[in-house]
Amino acid sequence: MQRILPALALALFAHAALAAVNLNTATKDELVALPGIGPAKAQAILDYRAQHGAFKSVEELKDVKGIGAKRFEKLKPELTVGAPPVRTAGAAGKTGAKGEITPAPAKEAKSAK
Repeated sequence: MQRILPALALALFAHAALAAVNLNTATKDELVALPGIGPAKAQAILDYRAQHGAFKSVEELKDVKGIGAKRFEKLKPELTVGAPPVRTAGAAGKTGAKGEITPAPAKEAKSAK
């Protein structure tokens, strides 16, 4: 029993760490799932990201209108900032309406004649 509890605690901690929401790639639905974030605040986060580019740190979230110190402290453990998807001119994939990148269809191989 004493060996199971530390293993269980470690597994729960690892799951929580993996479940962090990336501010640079999160969709509106993912943001709404955060505590204290409704559709309007989620949209404000997306608008901020669209206007200012990728978040450089989790602390930058405090610059979003409506995110005060108290709310930020509650959200901080749930958030991460990773590299945003690379979007270059002429990239093979297309950016969807919600900012997702959809891969380009695979090209058919030319047969040797």
